[in-house]
Amino acid sequence: MSLHPAELTQLAELAVQAALAAGEVIHRYRPGDVAVHYKNTHASAAGQVVTEVDHQAQAAILAVLQPSCAQYHLALLSEELSDNGERQQQAAFWSIDPMDGTLSFTQNIPGYSVSIALVARDGTPLIGVVYDPVEHRLYQGIIGQGASKNYRPLHMAPVNKNNPLILRTDFSFKDHPWFSETQSELNRLARVLGFKGSEIHYRNGAVLNACTLLESPHICYFKYPRHDNSGGSLWDYAASACIYREVAAVASDIFGKPMALNREGSTYMNHRGILFAADRRVAEHVVALYQRLAAVHKAAG
Repeated sequence: MSLHPAELTQLAELAVQAALAAGEVIHRYRPGDVAVHYKNTHASAAGQVVTEVDHQAQAAILAVLQPSCAQYHLALLSEELSDNGERQQQAAFWSIDPMDGTLSFTQNIPGYSVSIALVARDGTPLIGVVYDPVEHRLYQGIIGQGASKNYRPLHMAPVNKNNPLILRTDFSFKDHPWFSETQSELNRLARVLGFKGSEIHYRNGAVLNACTLLESPHICYFKYPRHDNSGGSLWDYAASACIYREVAAVASDIFGKPMALNREGSTYMNHRGILFAADRRVAEHVVALYQRLAAVHKAAG
């Protein structure tokens, strides 16, 4: 079963309704009053944190979206539910993160958001909806129909090379064995591209990290491949990938290939890294940067 444009529009409207409902749940809570729990996983510290707010936000989303699963023969994948494997069987599936950036929420730091995507079985992102309950920013994209921010067409800002070239990533990158080399490579890349130096900024919350840099194309967001269960999952990147696709920005793995948004056997996206860049030339150079470092370390044994 393939979904027609009118059906995708209807499903996107449901996703917006669900995201706003989850945002209302999140907005009702004061972070300091919320009990924090930890999942029994091998994920990073940020990936292990879960609160009652995550579960209540998920319930608000499912109340809106679950009827569509039967009507349109869709599967459903959510961070706070076990993966039942149906995403590999149905034509498409909902990919839901009820609150991305939970760690930031518990610390009362902006950067958390609601993320909902519809993904085809082959991994193509069909719909992406992201809602920021702090700044009340609503991003959405539908395949072939463009993307918007707060219901207005979303267009990428022009590159201003008076800014530094900024790598935005998570806090764990400080401990990466290639950290110093990456700093040097970013400085070199900034000179090649004509930026005013380079910087590394650390922020939790993969979804807003990606969405907000569309309006700041001197920033790129990337992570190198990892061998553990950290670095993000399908629900962290699917919605953003759809929005990026609709504005002709780059959402890929660190090798420049399409993200595996319906990876069989695992929901983790750590195996090939991730890259978000509004400027295609920056993206191409970041891919080359990783390839140079990987080749050096492979040669060194």
